[in-house]
Amino acid sequence: MSAHPSADTANNFAEPDTDRILNLARGVLRTEAEALLELAPRLGDAFVQAVRLLLSTQGRVIVSGMGKSGHIARKMAATFASTGTPAYFVHPAEASHGDLGMITGADIFLALSYSGESEELLNILPVLRRLGTQVIALTGNPQSTLAKEADVALDGSVAREACPHNLAPTTSTTAALALGDALAVALLEARGFSPEDFALSHPGGALGRRLLTHVHDVMHAKADLPCVRPDSSLADAVLAISRGSLGMTVICDAQDHVLGIFTDGDLRRAFGKQLNLQQVKVSEVMTAAPKTIRADKLAVEAVALMEKYRINQLIVVDAQGALAGALNMHDLFKAKVV
Repeated sequence: MSAHPSADTANNFAEPDTDRILNLARGVLRTEAEALLELAPRLGDAFVQAVRLLLSTQGRVIVSGMGKSGHIARKMAATFASTGTPAYFVHPAEASHGDLGMITGADIFLALSYSGESEELLNILPVLRRLGTQVIALTGNPQSTLAKEADVALDGSVAREACPHNLAPTTSTTAALALGDALAVALLEARGFSPEDFALSHPGGALGRRLLTHVHDVMHAKADLPCVRPDSSLADAVLAISRGSLGMTVICDAQDHVLGIFTDGDLRRAFGKQLNLQQVKVSEVMTAAPKTIRADKLAVEAVALMEKYRINQLIVVDAQGALAGALNMHDLFKAKVV
């Protein structure tokens, strides 16, 4: 006979009211939040030793755990790896069947077990000792076998689980997750890990695009830009704009130094003044000394300039101030840096 209730039986359960649902959920959050606050003052020499050990390793950090601790270990390894500490997860049961070959004496083994008595972890400790691999334990029982056998033991104990039966790993896994984050942040700070370093390991994400995309990656090259001389007529400038796709033309001297910009907006204002297109020179109606940016700058810097000065086009120049390219807000939207 099945130990699980049938669908018919399940449907007969009384549906909890709104207040009960919310009170229970809020209680879970309070219990877990309080447990995290209680962890902070317990951090001490063992945590510092763990950080120093992880910093000193010439190998990688191997994170391992069974059941719910294993799920936390996987996330912990991913956080380490993305913040400058090479790490990966090894399942302790699989380790006993060949995956121990992934581990060397230069690695650090970070073992997660709330009880500190997980058989699968304890079974591989003798092999790790033989390899010379140092062990950090994260456990809820400082007197456990795992804690005693480890080189460093971190205390992740909690007063109670958020589960109303005090059984399902809830508060304890939250505490382990938070301790893992604390280790990762301490390590990245010690390594001088920067946002640019973070972007290198996240090239597909929004932060990666923002920190790795430069102006030269998204700009229109000089050869594709309409450009006229300052003594050109307004009619010539209008033709130049129509030949391009940026809604503007650049005004340059004989050495291609940027003198000004003439945009669709400037053209509308010129029509409003009923100026003679053939007689008026573009230098008389252009925006002189326009905002510019270098090609080696980050694209997000171009976004900041355009937003600050409320402009839609930005001219790109080289170190000598000569025209190198241009871009508009559409290019930045297309590159997903806005």
